[in-house]
Amino acid sequence: MTRRIVRNLIQLSAAAVFTVFVVLFLDRSYRVLPTSLHNYLPTHHPGHVVTDVTLVTCSTVNPLSKCDLDPNKWHRIDKELFLGRAWMTKSYIFVSRKHEEELTDRDYVVVDLKVGPMKPVDEKPDSHAVWESRPGGIWVKRSSQKVASDSNEAVTNVDVLFGDDAVEARDGWAIRGTPLQIDSSGSFHSAHVTVRRGAPVEQKKPKPRIPDNGKFKILQIADLHLSTGVGHCRDVYPALAKGEKCEADPRTLEFVDKMIDEEKPDFVVLSGDQVNGESAPDPQSAIFKIALKLKERKLPYASIFGNHDDAQAMGREAQMAIMESLPYSLAKAGPADIDGVGNYYIEVLGRGGSDHSAITIYFFDTHSYTPNEKKYPGYDWVKPSQIEWFNRTADSLVKPHAEYSHQHMDIAFIHIPITEYANYNQTWVGEWREGVTAPIYNPGFRDALVDKGILMVSAGHDHCNDYCILSTEGEQHDPAMWMCYAGGVGFGGYAGYGGYLRRVRLYEIDVNSARIHTWKRVEAGPNVTEKIDYQMIVDGAKAFPAPLPPQTPPPVATERPVDVKES
Repeated sequence: MTRRIVRNLIQLSAAAVFTVFVVLFLDRSYRVLPTSLHNYLPTHHPGHVVTDVTLVTCSTVNPLSKCDLDPNKWHRIDKELFLGRAWMTKSYIFVSRKHEEELTDRDYVVVDLKVGPMKPVDEKPDSHAVWESRPGGIWVKRSSQKVASDSNEAVTNVDVLFGDDAVEARDGWAIRGTPLQIDSSGSFHSAHVTVRRGAPVEQKKPKPRIPDNGKFKILQIADLHLSTGVGHCRDVYPALAKGEKCEADPRTLEFVDKMIDEEKPDFVVLSGDQVNGESAPDPQSAIFKIALKLKERKLPYASIFGNHDDAQAMGREAQMAIMESLPYSLAKAGPADIDGVGNYYIEVLGRGGSDHSAITIYFFDTHSYTPNEKKYPGYDWVKPSQIEWFNRTADSLVKPHAEYSHQHMDIAFIHIPITEYANYNQTWVGEWREGVTAPIYNPGFRDALVDKGILMVSAGHDHCNDYCILSTEGEQHDPAMWMCYAGGVGFGGYAGYGGYLRRVRLYEIDVNSARIHTWKRVEAGPNVTEKIDYQMIVDGAKAFPAPLPPQTPPPVATERPVDVKES
């Protein structure tokens, strides 16, 4: 009797499993389950699916011409395809999308999209999905099958990027085909349609960790000044040969590629002015160029803003939202109740399986131009709310950092230098070619950093300065903290000052001896393979007083280029 019951239970279980398998298979292929049940399946894409895409062009001089469609059906991508530079014309991409549970038998689902002059040809034609033409050379492939909305081919989002060098840096997204066919003159940035297919990819943020050899290398990339499109080179040195052309962004990124390949950093800091706001009407397209480089190498990175990133088209909040969503990016907006966007810290864990922090890296928003040009002309300063946040945060980390088996170290990155960078009576190493454009008002930020044990702070902003200067304390001038410049890397930003070579700065933090060494690498010239001004700035988790010969006085601030806002 017992044996028969067991046999019957086994048969019933097998039948139930088989039935479930068949139902799931049929639902995947033919959608047989009710929507309320289907939505809980793992193949279901939460959110919207795209049902159609089109392009609308209108006249800016004809009051009857509107770039609008029925808002109940169509969503406009708010990127004008001529980037506001066409005098009499505007164009926009419109997307029709629905939640899956809202789809009816009359709805089609876009399963592919391409841009080009000719109708795409499929290797395996699908009787349920055909290519349909739309304006601007857009071709959409729409499926009449309900199951199409669950396919990994289903288009779930659409965006536009700009420039002949446009790239896509987001997971699950891809630029589809050629540029939109809207400009026959070649006078405007090319516009590219990019789509996401399937569900959004959940980003798993990397956790920086000390390598087994105990040495953690940071590459600081300052002042990229990337544009929408390839950009124009400024102050090229050595000078270009007659007839030689220079495209700013490709040359800048080629140098960055080389530095990553040769130096093999563990972490990258983008320390502001990634975007040259004046020549980047679409900052997203500019950001993606450097983000893709770091994604391809699986390099974790952090970023802060400079005074040019949000100069025109997109605010800091929107740019940070993009940065936070990108693979390998550890950038954060930071607390909303303090001044600025991008005040945060990152913990670098100890080697092996340690959960303890070995290094804390702080990042601060140094804002942009002064809020009071009459009283404090020039640049803005770190606010009291930021200093208070830093003090609270540093105090809260004292106890957990004490659990680290070696000496814990704290460092920081900013864009605009603090006022004390201008004190050339102190020890400094490197090139001081231009005046320090730090804020005139001093909020005491340097004192807060020293008080909480920050060993080194590094800035960008002044492209042709690349020195490290030692800030001291007390009557004995005891070493307190090194303040460094990275030097400018981007050919889209100014240089000059007697032939300044673009460069990057590197830091190697050795947790075995609690030492920090730093050096620069240059883009051209006879020393391209050398570690320029290699020096130790921290030893035993204390600022190291490097003995140096006296330096020549720095230039006066008036030697800065006329276009001050091109920093």
